[in-house]
Amino acid sequence: RKALQWNFILALIITFLLMASLFESFLYPLVIILSVPLACFGGFVGLFLVNTFITYQPLDILTMLGFVILTGTVVNNAILIVYQSLNHMKFEKMNPHDAVIEAVRNRIRPIFMTTTTSVIGMLPLVLAPGSGSELYRGLGSVVVGGLSISTIFTLILIPSLFTLTLKLKGYLFGRRDSY
Repeated sequence: RKALQWNFILALIITFLLMASLFESFLYPLVIILSVPLACFGGFVGLFLVNTFITYQPLDILTMLGFVILTGTVVNNAILIVYQSLNHMKFEKMNPHDAVIEAVRNRIRPIFMTTTTSVIGMLPLVLAPGSGSELYRGLGSVVVGGLSISTIFTLILIPSLFTLTLKLKGYLFGRRDSY
């Protein structure tokens, strides 16, 4: 557990720095990285459901590796919303509120499609009986639970936080008329 907790923190740092270089800002990746705690909550819910309804699944190395995988997977949905919002503001000269709404409208279908395919693809790891299934059941339950819960909350939390961030940024830098 101690070895993998540092791997999880390292995965968060690398993800944050990659997004900071992509967006050329430290503010936007901070909004995106806030989707990770929701994913971790969903991972623990998935693990709890497996322990309750299927069989006991300990928090072993592969289960903890599921949280590291979840970190890289979950931020993709938030990146889609933030990046599309910035594109709407930059190229179409939309105000921030309308840009965020339009970005969610444009990206909700791809977000649901990727989440659905990932969850359905991982369900056999969780539900299929047989030899070796207990090895990957924890990893699958963490990824399925984390993706399911974080997708729903990401579509609510990230647009709200991003809109507030843009409003605060406009207020701090004196562009009150832009938002």
